[in-house]
Amino acid sequence: QVCPPRLVKTALLAAATAVAATLVALAPTNGASGPSNRLLQGHPAFRGSIARIDAEQAKRMTGVSWRPGCPVALRDLRLLTMSHWGLDRSIRMGRLIVHADVAGDVLGVFRRMYAARFPIRRMTPVDAYGGSDFRSIEADNTSAFNCRYVEGTRRWSEHAFGRAIDVNPIENPYVSGGRTSHRASAPFVDRSRHRPGMAYEGGVLVRAFDTIAWGWGGRWVSIKDYQHFSASGR
Repeated sequence: QVCPPRLVKTALLAAATAVAATLVALAPTNGASGPSNRLLQGHPAFRGSIARIDAEQAKRMTGVSWRPGCPVALRDLRLLTMSHWGLDRSIRMGRLIVHADVAGDVLGVFRRMYAARFPIRRMTPVDAYGGSDFRSIEADNTSAFNCRYVEGTRRWSEHAFGRAIDVNPIENPYVSGGRTSHRASAPFVDRSRHRPGMAYEGGVLVRAFDTIAWGWGGRWVSIKDYQHFSASGR
C-alpha cells in the first residue's frame, strides 16, 4: 500500500522538526564552547552574569574586604552571580568577586562544574563574615576577593588581587604537618577517599581550573592548600 503524498510530506516535516529541536538542545549556551547544560541533560541551564561593583556593593565591601591602599581598585573588580549545585543536590545561586581580567574565565570554570553537577555548599562574598577568612572557612563558604595579607606575613595574598578562589574549604582544608585549624575539616585531611565537594587529581574541580591554567594548592610540596586555586599558582 502506497502512502498518499500529503501524508509522506507531513511525516518528513515532523522528522525534520524533531532533528532540529535535538540539535538546538545539544548546542552550547551563549555560543560558548565546552559542555552543554540544557534541559536535555536533566537539569536547568547554567545561569551566570558579570557585573561591575555598584554603589551598594561597594558600601558593603569598604572597610571590610576592601579599603584604600589595597592593591586593586573597586573599579577593577567584578561581581559574578551564577548557578551552582549544593551539597544537598539543590540548585542555588552564588556570588563571587574577582578581578575583571579573570572574570570570563572564572565564569567558564563554574559553568563546567555546574554541567558536571559538582557540589558547592555556599558561595558568597567574604563581607558576610566581616572579612574574616577564618569565619568564612568555618561556614564552608567558597569565596574569592579579600584584601588581606598572607597569614603571618606582610605580603599581599593572591585573594587581595581578586585572582584566587577557595572552594569548599571544609572539604578541602589547608594542611600543614598533617593538621588543619578547622575541626570540621579533620575527616578530610585523609585525601584517599573521594567525597562530594572534594578537590583531587583528575576530579571535576581540579580539571575545571586546569582548563584556564590556574594553579592548585593541592600540588604544593611542603604544605597543602586543597581549597586554593589561583591565576599565579601561589
